[in-house]
Amino acid sequence: MLRLRGRSVTWVPPLLLLVAITVADYNTTGEFRIISWIVLVPGIACAICGVWGTALFAVLSLVAYTLVDSAWPHQFQAGLPDFILVSAGGVLATLACVVRVRGERRALHMRDVTDTVRRTVLRPLPPDWGGLEHAGVYLTADAQARVGGDFYDIQPGPHGTRVFVGDVQGKGLGAVETAAVLLGAFREAGYHEAELTAVADRLEARMLRHREYTTALGRGDGDRFATAVLLGFPADRTDVVDAVVFGHEPPLAVGPGGVRSLPTGGGLPIGCRDLGPGAPPVCRVPVAADETLLLVTDGVTEARNGAGDFYRLADDLTRAVTADPRVVAPGRLVAVVQDGTLRHSRGHLADDTTAFAVRRIHASRAAGGEGPEGGRSPH
Repeated sequence: MLRLRGRSVTWVPPLLLLVAITVADYNTTGEFRIISWIVLVPGIACAICGVWGTALFAVLSLVAYTLVDSAWPHQFQAGLPDFILVSAGGVLATLACVVRVRGERRALHMRDVTDTVRRTVLRPLPPDWGGLEHAGVYLTADAQARVGGDFYDIQPGPHGTRVFVGDVQGKGLGAVETAAVLLGAFREAGYHEAELTAVADRLEARMLRHREYTTALGRGDGDRFATAVLLGFPADRTDVVDAVVFGHEPPLAVGPGGVRSLPTGGGLPIGCRDLGPGAPPVCRVPVAADETLLLVTDGVTEARNGAGDFYRLADDLTRAVTADPRVVAPGRLVAVVQDGTLRHSRGHLADDTTAFAVRRIHASRAAGGEGPEGGRSPH
């Protein structure tokens, strides 16, 4: 924060304080000495400067104290007790700065580790990946965690391009681990399997294997599951999309003409197939050339305001599209969802929040969309 034209000016506040105390003491009467207040200078420096800067101000404070106190007649001098106070204060401030700097370095290291985990789970997607224009917004309920159980990915392959968006039940590292497991299975099955049902079967099997593994380790999250949406963009059709819904909110098709929910058949979450009659159905639904598919997690749909009312996503999108049809571009669409969710909840997210928008590139450009903007993924 204390930078001027790219250079650090953290030394300015303690220096000004040093000068102010010295000048003030010089201009007060002998009965009112404030030179011992100079012990505050290294205390301020240890909070904002580096170790060597704090040590320097500790020495300067001691020197200034000695010179100013010696300039007064003997009966008005602060004397040895305050000299010891300033000396001890400088040493303690320097040690405190060492502890602070080490803590900051550990925090930066942990942030780098967390960012690496996040890039592994939510890998960066190239622009126009798999013939799709895309954009995503991912917000964790814990601002310090930076990664959670929500996930999304795109996997192109010889049988078309597949999109996977979902939310793992629960929180913490166990949810992150499960999300990574499902994404790994999706990236392989989404490429190799010709049918979307086979991809769904592979995801179910991988979830069950992961639960067996965590149970064998004696962990208490052996009953974890995930809600998700699996989309398939066939290589031979550009006017339809295949969808499998695993207990998740159905995708929204957002176009200049309005907002509609895709009529997909609902299925059980991944990991819960043994509770139902069979595999979730694969629904092929038409998608217009000027429509963008929007997928969100329950952090969006279950966001509440102060009165406890849920966020009405479809209504908000309808108003935005009516005001500006260009909102259907993926980059702008997820920005509207992000702003609307944060505005409705006043910035207090109760759950991880994800919005992911995709549309075919040729369709968006034929409709006059803004390809470069839609390709951004503002995490």
